[in-house]
Amino acid sequence: MNNAASKSLYPAQHLRRAADLSSAANNYAAKLQLCCQRGPSQYTPALCIHAHMIVSGFTPRAHILNRLIDIYCKSSNFNYAKKLFDEIPEPDVVARTTLIAAYSSSRNPKLAREIFDKTPLRIRDTVCYNSMITCYSHNNDGHAAIQLFKEMRQMSFKPDNFTYTSVLAALALIADRERHCHQLHCVVVKSGTGLVTSVVNALISVYVKCAFSPLASSSSLMASARKLFDVMPEKDELSWTTIITGYVKNEDLDSAKEVFDGMDEKLVVAWNAMISGYVQKGFVFKVFEMFRSMHSLGIKHDDFTYTNVLSACADAGLFLHGKQVHAYILRTEAKPAWAFMVSVNNALITLYWKCGNLEQARSIFDSISIKDLISWNAILSAYVSKGKIHEAKSIFDEMSEKNMLSWTVMISGLAQHGSGEEALKLFSKMKSNGLEPCDYAFSGAITSCAVLASLEQGRQLHGQLIRLGFDSSLSAGNALITMYARCGVLDAAYSVFLTMPCLDSVSWNAMIAALGQHGHGNQALQLYEEMLEERILPDRITFLTVLSACSHAGLVEQGKQHFNSMNEIYGISPGEDHYARLIDLLCRAGKLTEAENVIRNIPFEPGASIWEALLSGCRLHGNMDLGVEAAERLFEMTPQNDGSYILLANMFATAGRWDDVATVRKFMRGRGVKKEPGCSWLEVESKVHVFLVDDTVHPEVQAVYSYMAELVLRLRKLGYIPDTKYILHDMESEQKEYALSTHSEKLAVVYGLLKLPKGTTIRIFKNLRICGDCHNAVKFMSKAEGREIIVRDVKRFHHFKDGECSCGNYW
Repeated sequence: MNNAASKSLYPAQHLRRAADLSSAANNYAAKLQLCCQRGPSQYTPALCIHAHMIVSGFTPRAHILNRLIDIYCKSSNFNYAKKLFDEIPEPDVVARTTLIAAYSSSRNPKLAREIFDKTPLRIRDTVCYNSMITCYSHNNDGHAAIQLFKEMRQMSFKPDNFTYTSVLAALALIADRERHCHQLHCVVVKSGTGLVTSVVNALISVYVKCAFSPLASSSSLMASARKLFDVMPEKDELSWTTIITGYVKNEDLDSAKEVFDGMDEKLVVAWNAMISGYVQKGFVFKVFEMFRSMHSLGIKHDDFTYTNVLSACADAGLFLHGKQVHAYILRTEAKPAWAFMVSVNNALITLYWKCGNLEQARSIFDSISIKDLISWNAILSAYVSKGKIHEAKSIFDEMSEKNMLSWTVMISGLAQHGSGEEALKLFSKMKSNGLEPCDYAFSGAITSCAVLASLEQGRQLHGQLIRLGFDSSLSAGNALITMYARCGVLDAAYSVFLTMPCLDSVSWNAMIAALGQHGHGNQALQLYEEMLEERILPDRITFLTVLSACSHAGLVEQGKQHFNSMNEIYGISPGEDHYARLIDLLCRAGKLTEAENVIRNIPFEPGASIWEALLSGCRLHGNMDLGVEAAERLFEMTPQNDGSYILLANMFATAGRWDDVATVRKFMRGRGVKKEPGCSWLEVESKVHVFLVDDTVHPEVQAVYSYMAELVLRLRKLGYIPDTKYILHDMESEQKEYALSTHSEKLAVVYGLLKLPKGTTIRIFKNLRICGDCHNAVKFMSKAEGREIIVRDVKRFHHFKDGECSCGNYW
């Protein structure tokens, strides 16, 4: 703007004649009207016209000022629009409504409401109310929109078609019960707008969206929507797409197809809605059938068509089909628009990384000249999903713009790949940046607490979830089940499971896994049966949890039956991880010959996890020859995995073959393999305390050793005898007993006894498997101290109480 305007935009200057004023006003008004009609490209010339008014001393009247305010708002110059507005002594309702609409489009309902509240009641009209109701609707505040609609009627303002369209859109945001839809439906019918196409479309949308609510009857609401649709005197494009999309989202594809087939002219958006539905249900061949039909009927595919088809290929792992679609796009789309190509390229990024070609996905990403946020999120998800967290962090840091999905993907990725502490820091940073976490972000943070076994922080996040209204979230609920279970609070995990408003297969899997890890095998199998009764089909993860539960509880026959049912009943081919669970089940029970026979008949080359399960069983039951064979296989497959060497050395040590133990250690040194040091930790007053084997670092370790010496004397009186076979060094008996007393889990338990109030459950977490002597010692500690002690090792949970363990010594 010209700087001639100082404190006032219109300095008082003498103009020639009234006729000149009228002519100038008409001229300015006509030019501004022309600029508005031609759209955004003409907003800059409109500003020049305004500048000319100022320097010429022309003082515009209300209709020209309103036009200028409108142009400034549409060009996003809200501050200048407001300055113009403030210069008007008594702005009329048009100027006020224009500003309300502008603040609505800029996502600022608070300022819009200020303008509305300052509008005198005597000049308000229906359009003004419509603008404010629409503002609330567009900014996802359905309750405020409904309340203003009620006030409008109380003030005797008559709603029109636009009012009902806006208020119905607001209701669609919040309606979760059938009566909500019926109440406003009655108001619409009484108003006489019940046959207006735009109003009926909005009403259908309300029924459709309410049908998604778990508190409402989906079939009844969709029936009401369909009845409205069928009696509409005139249907437009939105009518058809709303009802078809409604059926699709409610997973009633037969009804959607019935409506689709009844269309005289099948619109592209309707085709896309049907294809989208088939993609969601995994009906890939239906997707390609629709895609080919569009081509044969001469209906041009758009970017939504292509992205849906590429998504179907990505989800089904049909890499060659996806590449063919990619080639077809390159061949048929000669000069695609930027928006078209960026949308398609984003889908291609997902296709390539999901089908295992991360390099090609990155190449496509790099080829996009102007990337949008979806592009960045797609490549970020690619690197996170492939476990390349370092590269993902670099991409995340490079992003100039991040949305909730960006933060959630990175937080969840860090949590799932063992960087729980870093994930929680990122979660806090997101909040400090002013972003309110969604339920998926909370899920990632809660998963981090599960990884870190940080119970108190997990409980705090649970409290925040409840305060923010996310306690009914499916993803957050599933994360809470796992968090409480992995922190040793099985009752809390089960409580979350029982109070969740809806459950999916992930919920059932998480709870079955929790029961299995805590040694409640029979309860886990009972829950599995309940899952089947609820008509939820088991998946690959379900069988992993069931087999693990059977293994921990020694339920051999039941485990074998469920393994066989995978393929025989559910058509799921067991993978290497399922066979590893079966071998573990058999080996724990001492059925090593049967386990060996299973391995010989596996329809693929057995992997490391299978041989490791066999070696572990051989160590437990002393089958030296078979154990050596398993170890040799592991040394070939995973030469840097210290666990294989340790298991073999343990087996030799138990048999007193110290020369062989020394040979294994020499072999490890020659290959540069180092044993992972054992460590245990516990949480005291929201601080994590870590203890190593033979610890000398912890500031209170001397007090721990002193109390340990006193405690061992009491344990011996109760019958505890140190089991020195768990010491893998050839040394004197007293030295072995001392070495046993310095194991990290014993130190952590004793620290808990010293620091936690009497009656408090002590929860210990260990990075390796608990040794047999420590297991026995903690049983005696629980009896001597009258404490419940829970130990989570790398395999499972042990609940010690009154001298007994929940595992029944079967571990």
